[in-house]
Amino acid sequence: MAAPAADPRSVEDYIISVALISTWPVYFLGGLYVLGPVLGVCLTAIVVVRKYIRTPQTKRPEPPAIPIGVWFWIGGMGLMQVALLGGHWSYELSTGQTIKSTIGWAKGWALFAMFTLAGACLDIRFATVIRAAGITALISLLLTPILYVAPMVGLPEILFISPLKAVGGPGPEFFAVQLYSMDPADGLPRWRYFTPWSPAAALIGNLYLILAIEDERKIWRIIGIVSALTIIVLSKSRLGLVTAVLVWPTAFGVSQLRRSVLWLGAAVPVFFAGLFSPVILAQLGAAYEGFRGMRANSTRVREALGRIAVDRWWNEAPVWGHGVVERGPHYVEYMPIGSHHTWFGLLFVKGIVGVAALVIPLLWSLLEFALLALSSRIGRAAFAITILLVLFTVGENLEILTYLFWPGLLVMGIAMREAAEKRSAILAEARQS
Repeated sequence: MAAPAADPRSVEDYIISVALISTWPVYFLGGLYVLGPVLGVCLTAIVVVRKYIRTPQTKRPEPPAIPIGVWFWIGGMGLMQVALLGGHWSYELSTGQTIKSTIGWAKGWALFAMFTLAGACLDIRFATVIRAAGITALISLLLTPILYVAPMVGLPEILFISPLKAVGGPGPEFFAVQLYSMDPADGLPRWRYFTPWSPAAALIGNLYLILAIEDERKIWRIIGIVSALTIIVLSKSRLGLVTAVLVWPTAFGVSQLRRSVLWLGAAVPVFFAGLFSPVILAQLGAAYEGFRGMRANSTRVREALGRIAVDRWWNEAPVWGHGVVERGPHYVEYMPIGSHHTWFGLLFVKGIVGVAALVIPLLWSLLEFALLALSSRIGRAAFAITILLVLFTVGENLEILTYLFWPGLLVMGIAMREAAEKRSAILAEARQS
């Protein structure tokens, strides 16, 4: 078992450290899809026990009050389940199907609430998450040469599928130990690392990039950045590359908005951008078309899946959605309707209620973290992570990747706790004055 990172101070800090550092060992057992939900439930249970099950002999201080940002996620993810039940009721689906879908909700959307709650109410340090992620990034970097040469020397794409698939999941790829995959569009290899598909690797690579940039130790910061960029590049994800360029600079720019020199420095570029806007817009349009053409078949399938999802949502189930995922026609290679896109998937399965359940906590988090980023490194990281989530909603179904993205949700919870503490301090100072 891997050693914990950076002298953890509490049981939960130790658990997070070991769990994150053990990413690769657990992956080689095919157990990452199990680890994420189990970890979320355990951390939530710790919060509940410490906060609501107390005796006179209890010595540990009560956890802090649940921040309003966490309540938004708890309410939103609870509303997801209401939408699921509404869709099942509307289409008179069986009790067995409803139970199965509820379990899927518990292993997906519910984890957003569980991990933000744990980050906000448990003694988990930002430094612990960063260092443990750095160690995982180092292991990923050391394994990259093996993964890279695997297709060249004729090693199989998939080594084996773990027996843990018996617990159930979206598909066997979530339990597969694989070295690479072959892109059907060009016949060239793409790398997935410890994720089920390449764009998911790009998502995790971007998360690790955000965490690495915030590492205070230079050597670990360099290792993390190099590893994250390697994962993003080898995933060959267009969205991953764009996100790597946009997310952290945007978060950094927002964190510097209090500095007048930033506004003065931006005046000249903004002036020339307005002056040459027709040329810039034309170039951006050409770049976008080139971007779409890089993987034309993939773009065609994604756009068709989106059109089908929106048309059937509007005409068949606008409020609650259809309740379950449905397989698409031959034209979209039988992929599930609404897949590869969080919003289309939500519209089709959970209707406008499901969309609202995600939009509201996301908007609150963006606002809260943007304000916190002005004075806090944790706020800046959480703001970048939230932007990352928003961008990847147009290329992935987020709920089935929460078992991998949970370190980012923990950081968001930690930032919500800090934001709540700052608000309390401001209110206390206002009362005294």
